[in-house]
Amino acid sequence: MDFSSLVLMEKDKEGKVFIRELGSYVVNEGAEYIKKLYYNGEKVVAFFDTKVDVEDWEYSAAYDLMDESVFSSKGFHIIDVDDEYNPTWCAEFDYIDDYEEMGKKINLLCTLINNELKRIFSVMKDKKEDYI
Repeated sequence: MDFSSLVLMEKDKEGKVFIRELGSYVVNEGAEYIKKLYYNGEKVVAFFDTKVDVEDWEYSAAYDLMDESVFSSKGFHIIDVDDEYNPTWCAEFDYIDDYEEMGKKINLLCTLINNELKRIFSVMKDKKEDYI
């Protein structure tokens, strides 16, 4: 599925109810990996995964190979979410009140996700024996 935009919603403090739409952003490659995107009153939260089912060994390899410094160097805090069926991460970053700047930040995240997951799957091809 091709994604053309992501909508950023604000959730209440308990994280149970969407309060309002903060913006709809035209996005580039990488948006298809994002499963959830919202603002919790403190940070923008984006959950992303591999988009495809992985084998058991690939599950461990994906977490091991993820280079979180790629994200942290650009202002994103990445957390492993290890209770999902496929490798999943949560990216948190500061909300930017300027619409254009927020769009740039979301697109930067999409680009980083796209590049890093492509790199992981490329490197992973030769690592099966390391994880079995």
